[in-house]
Amino acid sequence: MASKDITAAIATKTAAENDGPRVGVRHLQSFLIFLGFSVGFMQRTNLSVAIVAMMDRNSTNPDFPEYDWSEQTKSLVLSSYFWGYFLMQIPGGQLAQRFGGKIMLLFSVGIGGFLTIFTPFGAQLGDWQFICALRFLQGFCQAAVYPSGQIILARWAPPAERGILVTLCFSGMQFGTVIIMSISGILATSKFGWPSIFYVSGGCGIIWSFMWLLWGAESPRQSKLITPKERNYIESALEVLSKSESNTTPAKLPTPWLSIFTSVPFWALNITHCAYNWGYWTLLTQIPSYIKNVFNKNIQSNALLSALPYAANLVFGLCFCALGQVLLSKKVFSTNASRKIFNTIGMWIPMAATIPLAFVDANSSDLAVILLTLSLGINSAVFIGFFVNYIELSPNFAATLMGITNFGATLMSMIGPLVVGVVVTDTTNPNQWRIIFYTMVFSYFIGNLLFITLGGTKVQPWNEPVKRNANRVQQTGE
Repeated sequence: MASKDITAAIATKTAAENDGPRVGVRHLQSFLIFLGFSVGFMQRTNLSVAIVAMMDRNSTNPDFPEYDWSEQTKSLVLSSYFWGYFLMQIPGGQLAQRFGGKIMLLFSVGIGGFLTIFTPFGAQLGDWQFICALRFLQGFCQAAVYPSGQIILARWAPPAERGILVTLCFSGMQFGTVIIMSISGILATSKFGWPSIFYVSGGCGIIWSFMWLLWGAESPRQSKLITPKERNYIESALEVLSKSESNTTPAKLPTPWLSIFTSVPFWALNITHCAYNWGYWTLLTQIPSYIKNVFNKNIQSNALLSALPYAANLVFGLCFCALGQVLLSKKVFSTNASRKIFNTIGMWIPMAATIPLAFVDANSSDLAVILLTLSLGINSAVFIGFFVNYIELSPNFAATLMGITNFGATLMSMIGPLVVGVVVTDTTNPNQWRIIFYTMVFSYFIGNLLFITLGGTKVQPWNEPVKRNANRVQQTGE
C-alpha cells in the first residue's frame, strides 16, 4: 500500500510539474524582489557617488552646501553603513525566519527609503556625525534584505527554476548600482543638486514598498494573484503540500543551531561565500586604485568606466542564467553538477584572469581594464552556483543560513581594504599590489575547491527538526 502511495505521489508531482505555466506569478514575485534589491543597492551605494559632489569645492552650484571633510572623515562616513549592516546579519536572518520575508523586505527597503530621503537634511542638521548615524541605521535595517529574499524564493521557486529565479533576483544588485552610478552625475549637476541623488533613490524605495505591499506574497498559498494551477505546480514541485496541512510552519520551527554548525555542506557554503566576497570586493573596490596609481588611468572619475564592471556582471549573469536553465531542462547535468560547474566558472576563471592582471605592462592600461571587467562579469556565474545552495540545503532555514554566511562574508569585505592599506604602502609599486592579487587567487581557489568537494545540493536532515525529533521519540519509545 505504501508503495502504491509513493508511486501515486510521484505521478502527481510529475504531472503537476509538466502542467506548470511557463510564465506566472512566481516570475512576478522574482521581478519584484529584483526591483527591491535594485532599490536597496541604489540606497546602499548612493553616498559613494554623491560624496564627490558634496565635497566638491569647485562646485558651480552655490545653492547646496559643500563639506570640507578630511579623508579620514570621508572614510568614516562611507563605512558607517557597513557597521550597522554587519552587526545585524545573524539577527536579520532570524527576524526574516520569524516574521517572514515579505514583512522584513518591506521594512528593510521602506525604512531605508525614508532614511535616504532624510540624509540631505541630516547633513545640514548634524554634519558628518548625523550622516554616520543615519547610514548606520540604514545598514542596520537593510541587513535582512538577503535573508528575506532567500526565504521567499524557498517558497516560490520550483527546483527546476531555482537557478533562473535566484539569478534574476540577485541581478538587482548590479542593476541598481549601474542605475545610480549612471544618473548620479546628471542629478548632481541639475537644479536640485546633489540632494536629488538621495531623493531619487529614497523615493524609489517608497514607491517599491507600495508595489510590494500590493503584489508581494510570502508564499503561493498567501498570494491573491496566483491561479490554482500554478499554486499546485509550485507546491507539488517543492513537496510542501503535506507540510502546509500540518500545524508547524517554518516560522515556528526551532532553529537547529548545533546541526547547522556541524553540517559539512553548510561549512563548505559558508567558506565559499566568504572567499567570494574577499575576492569580489577586493577586485571591485581596490583594483581601480591599482589601475589609477600603477597605470595612471583613473576609471573611477569616468562614470561609464565605473559602471562597466557592474554592467558586465549583470549581462554575464543573465547569460549564465539562460545557459544554466537550458542545460538543466535538457538534463545535460544534474543539479549538483550544474551548481559546482557554474561556481567553478564564477570563481576559478576570474582567478585565472587575476594572475595576468598583476603582470600587465604599465603601458597596457586598457588591457588591465578589460581583464578587470571580464573578471567581475564572469564572477556572476556564482549566482547559479553557491547563491542557490541556501534554498537547496534547507528551504525552511534559508534565511538563517544566509544571515550566518553573510556575517562572515561582510566581515571579509570590510577587512579586505584594511589589508590593502597595510600591505600596499606605496600605491605605485606593482610588487606590493601583487601580494593582494595572490591573496585573491588563494581565496578563490580554496573557496571553490571546498564547494566542489564538500558541498552538496541535498536537503539536510535538520531542515525539519520537529519531524526529526518526533521520529527519534518513536524509535526510542520515550
